[in-house]
Amino acid sequence: MTTTSLPTGFVRLSAYAPAIIRDLRYFGSNNFLGETVDGYLNNEAILTTAAAKALVQVQTTLLEFGLGLKIFDAYRPQRAVAHFLRWEHKPEDRAIAARFHPDLSKTELFAQGYIAKRSSHMRGSTVDLSLVNLQNPAHPELDMGTEFDFFGKASAPDYPKLTPEQRANRLLLKLVMERYGFQGFGLEWWHFTLRHEPYPHQYFDFVVQ
Repeated sequence: MTTTSLPTGFVRLSAYAPAIIRDLRYFGSNNFLGETVDGYLNNEAILTTAAAKALVQVQTTLLEFGLGLKIFDAYRPQRAVAHFLRWEHKPEDRAIAARFHPDLSKTELFAQGYIAKRSSHMRGSTVDLSLVNLQNPAHPELDMGTEFDFFGKASAPDYPKLTPEQRANRLLLKLVMERYGFQGFGLEWWHFTLRHEPYPHQYFDFVVQ
């Protein structure tokens, strides 16, 4: 499909950093809603140029260890957040709840900060990601103790009941992201925002394509 131009200051990672693996979970049904989210028209990660440049540095450092990045979400349109808000009021899907939020109701996900009603992703410099083993042809994700978008205590970066391997993997991701200017989030090991983001007070709604 033909892609439209992006606002000034934004890039597509497929063009800017093609070596970074993209698995945009909201483009498809493999997510906590069980459906494609409004505003995601392609398996594409869009970020501010500043955040993308920092991610390239992260990826370059990880390559020395035979590792790389996998992106689950990057810039998120405002219409996607509106979709999340509508989902809160739909009947619970038991299978999805058992997988993504077994101990919390939909309302608690918002109340406890797991899903934001005004997401930092909408500013274009927040990214959800994990590490992959590039030495294995299948590029499997490293074991982080939970999957992406598991909403619960086990997803906190410093969750104590992890194996040594899981703890080491989370720490490596945290340290390399912090080294290149990103800051983590206390509830989710996968969520990082560029500290000096270029649009700290601006929220966008162009589609991901």
